[in-house]
Amino acid sequence: MATNVHCDIVSAEEDIFSGKVEMIVATGIEGDLGITPGHTPLITSLHPGPIRIIHEGGEEEIYYISGGFLEVQPKTIKVLADTALRAEDMSEAAAEEAKKQAEKALSNQQGEFDYSRAATQLAEAAAQLRTLQAIRKKLGK
Repeated sequence: MATNVHCDIVSAEEDIFSGKVEMIVATGIEGDLGITPGHTPLITSLHPGPIRIIHEGGEEEIYYISGGFLEVQPKTIKVLADTALRAEDMSEAAAEEAKKQAEKALSNQQGEFDYSRAATQLAEAAAQLRTLQAIRKKLGK
């Protein structure tokens, strides 16, 4: 059995990652998925949150996606994300501020309030913070 599989993570803006991996871990609509070489083909929606990539040799890298789709084929894994960010492109302060703004919007429902938009912004900010926490935990900080 193969020990690695090719993985691509792409967003609407750019290609974020392309290379061989031993495993990818993502949050699908029914929970966490661990995809390794030889996994059964599938397509599933992804929730906002971290995507963990385990490279050949065991090195781990974490990315954030705002949602999207995961496609698994016999020789490839593709993550098609609405938005995808590398760890170094994320700001905890910006995510905290976005979370506060979304919570404020949800508590002050006045005028032409878009509940769905505010709830989505809150979920994305919380997912970014979870991703940053996962990175911090990985680094032992």
